[in-house]
Amino acid sequence: MSTTPIAYQRCISPTCGATYDVREVRVACGRCGDLLDVVYDWDRAAPPRKLSDLEARWARRREPSCYSGVWRFHQLLPFCPPDQIVTVGEGQTLFQQADAVARYVDVRPGRLYLQYEGMNPSGSFKDNGMSAAFTHARMTGAQRAACASTGNTSASLAMYCAVTRLMKAVIFIGSGKISYGKLSQALDYGALTVQIAGDFDDAMMRVREVCSELGIYLVNSINPFRLEGQKSIMFRVLEALSWEPPDWIVVPGGNLGNSSAFGKAFAELHTLGLIPRVPRLAIINAAGADTLYQLYDQRGMRWQDGAPPMAISDEYFARMDAEQLKASTIASAIEINRPVNFRKCLRALQTCDGVVRRVTDQEIMDAKAQVGAGGVGCEPASAASVAGARLLRAEGIIGADERVVCILTGHQLKDPTATVAYHTTDQDQFNKILGSRGVRRASFANRAVAVPNDLGEIMKAIRLYS
Repeated sequence: MSTTPIAYQRCISPTCGATYDVREVRVACGRCGDLLDVVYDWDRAAPPRKLSDLEARWARRREPSCYSGVWRFHQLLPFCPPDQIVTVGEGQTLFQQADAVARYVDVRPGRLYLQYEGMNPSGSFKDNGMSAAFTHARMTGAQRAACASTGNTSASLAMYCAVTRLMKAVIFIGSGKISYGKLSQALDYGALTVQIAGDFDDAMMRVREVCSELGIYLVNSINPFRLEGQKSIMFRVLEALSWEPPDWIVVPGGNLGNSSAFGKAFAELHTLGLIPRVPRLAIINAAGADTLYQLYDQRGMRWQDGAPPMAISDEYFARMDAEQLKASTIASAIEINRPVNFRKCLRALQTCDGVVRRVTDQEIMDAKAQVGAGGVGCEPASAASVAGARLLRAEGIIGADERVVCILTGHQLKDPTATVAYHTTDQDQFNKILGSRGVRRASFANRAVAVPNDLGEIMKAIRLYS
């Protein structure tokens, strides 16, 4: 009988490869300090023979784990026993053919899709990973869980703590680096919220120290189990496309957890023979938080089968520290200069023959307005994917007839202030919120029409503008 466990943790460095029990709480390799993967002995884990076999679980949706858009794919993330699964109904998301957005991007009708993760219970993609992290935390007997956050992670963590009552939430946020829409969730759900002087990168450093000192379970995406849950976003995309891979996945790049998870998902599916090819991956930075773009596109860093030239990134981060450079973008969810999953992301880019681009806040807000005009509102960071797809199409990298899936990571109401400012007639308000970020015009503004309180004038305006 084999003594190899079905699931375990393994260092991603090929020169190290240290392994750890699946029930250990780790966010880094104890030998070399690199990131960890959750790895499976697929010969014993019994994956599906073909992806369409997974559809049978949806027919059993009265069972909580089958209703979940994460756990109905349990065979593809089998690190936990079924009776340990934590779910609040995450993953019931929308996959929309978006022909209006396709026109804006300049691809043919029927070729562009929006995977809208804003329909998750806390309003963002984070619930996919949080469900998996909470499941692992439950397996380890954790009593408290913590995160650093620009908003969405804190909302998700606080919600899972409030709904399940399995543990208490401790949230670290930076000063002025969180939208009220997201902060309101953390506060309303009863989380202990600690605001420190600094940005997300500062908060991330402190939360790791606190978790290490106090034995608190860390749920940021440096946690490998978070990424296991986020793989399910790609499973749902494949499911919506009748299990046929698209040509492109386009995703915003912040802490690089999604892109890392997507690369891992496709690598596993291809190795198992469940997909015939791996789609290409495009990761889109905001221009004001473009670390990945600078290192990958401008300085040529590559995974190189596990031996990336880290001296390049070390020099870049040293200069960033010396010059005290801080991320600055209206897309607060990706306002991150030190992405913790950078090395895993390099691996995903190699797996998926990926590209990296950056887009301005102007391009993000214009793309966001186009997404909204199509009937699916999203927060600014989400729209980076559409702005990036448009840029790649203009460069001829994406073909007009290729099938493109843009990931919308969060709900429109996560940051309504930016939306209202874009469409406002109040120039001072526009300048205060958007102008300071380099947004000079509202190219697709839908401004309110001011009229006197007079029936004739109201009817005249309706005839004129409708």
